[in-house]
Amino acid sequence: MYDITLHGGRVIDPETGFDGIADVGITGDRIAAIAPGLPPGREAVDASGCIVAPGFIDIHAHGQSLAADRMQAFDGVTTSLELEVGVLPVARWYDEQAQRPRALNYGAGAAWLLARQVVLSGATLEGPNIMGRNLPNDRWQQSTAEGDEVTAIVDMVEAGIHEGALGIGVPNGYAPGSGVKEMVALCEMAGAHGAPTFTHVAFTAVHDPRSAIEAYIRIIGYAAATGAHMHICHLNSSSGTDILQAVEILKRAQAAGLPITTEAYPYGISSTTITAAFLTDPQYMRRNPKGYSSIMNLEGKRFGTQEALIAERQRDPRQFILTEYLDVDENPDHSAMMDASVLYPGGLIASDAMPWIAPDGTFYDGDAWPLPRDLSAHPRSSGTFTRFLRIWARERGAVDWPEAIAKCALYPAQLLEKMTPDGHLKGRLQVGKCADIVVFDPATITDGATFTDMTRPASGVKTLLVNGVSLIRDGALDVDAAPGRPVRGKVSA
Repeated sequence: MYDITLHGGRVIDPETGFDGIADVGITGDRIAAIAPGLPPGREAVDASGCIVAPGFIDIHAHGQSLAADRMQAFDGVTTSLELEVGVLPVARWYDEQAQRPRALNYGAGAAWLLARQVVLSGATLEGPNIMGRNLPNDRWQQSTAEGDEVTAIVDMVEAGIHEGALGIGVPNGYAPGSGVKEMVALCEMAGAHGAPTFTHVAFTAVHDPRSAIEAYIRIIGYAAATGAHMHICHLNSSSGTDILQAVEILKRAQAAGLPITTEAYPYGISSTTITAAFLTDPQYMRRNPKGYSSIMNLEGKRFGTQEALIAERQRDPRQFILTEYLDVDENPDHSAMMDASVLYPGGLIASDAMPWIAPDGTFYDGDAWPLPRDLSAHPRSSGTFTRFLRIWARERGAVDWPEAIAKCALYPAQLLEKMTPDGHLKGRLQVGKCADIVVFDPATITDGATFTDMTRPASGVKTLLVNGVSLIRDGALDVDAAPGRPVRGKVSA
């Protein structure tokens, strides 16, 4: 007898191309059988009218808490990874997570930016991993590392690889002073270990010099010169209104055989820390035509001027802000740009989910469910995958269901295979693979969160299994379940 049997759903496995009505039998934490007419398990789930798919893998999730996990569970996510920023020390982070309840599988990359903070600004690695923390000096953002400093930074990151990091987080745009030689040294080390780099490109402006296009050319050069796999985070928000040109450049680089991949999230408003160096660039207004009128706090108040933003940063350097870079609802050209990013061939869907923030500016680490309504983050922390499925698969038919699921599950798993032996077990719905499974109603799947109601969960996910454990059943969360397990790279002596 199976532990759980999912009966009569439309089973889709994007790797083998299987797409048909079948039952799925689960024993322990693995898929034991896929066939019509399986006997009932100890727990029987009626999946008729639903799609049964491999659970979604979010490679770009900054929340990393029980609260964040639960919100992402309703978004169909079964594995949530912090790869763009990363963590340090890596071993300590995994040890800490093992002592906390985690609803989803979790993992992280090694944090280049935190190594920079230690070497150049004298930071310590005590406390939470916070990319934009307010340090005594901004050398980590503005200074070019030289000689022994580069060596020390790269060595710290490499130590994280030996401790089981899933790659290297390289948010280059948050340290605009970093030099090309430092990046080459980092990428050479990454290439030697076969470790993907998860890169926030160096520049995001639409005008030269230091434009997004210049940044993409650098990425292509790093891949060609060092052999490192360069994964580009949030193609949409990194490119602004130059998305179409960026897409063509990246397609040509891939066609030439370079190891480059990318991801996008389906929102025209991005989020970042208010201490990001590029926000106070003296040339910001010239390089970014929308200027400071496009930047607002989480309550929707627009700054308007650089002086207003700087004053608010001095008042509270911990807060996050929002930036409107595409008006996808009103501007057809902007809508086409969003299409080019989220429908990029072979591209991943990834949320860039923000941590949940309490009214006093601290990270929320409680276990209340539903989440307290006074918490804030970004709607993508709750509805990235369901929004993509609703708009591009169901409403517009711009992508079929198997390909949509591949972008949410299979393609991220294939990227993970480079660093973890568990990668080939995830992102597939096949016998012997991990029982990380989402069962959703294609007629009702949708995001729920908005910028004025961020804690509203997505809907349409009927059942969510993580390692064979029902986290969501009949659309309701099991608040006692914490089945998440670490996803870790190979640990070296």
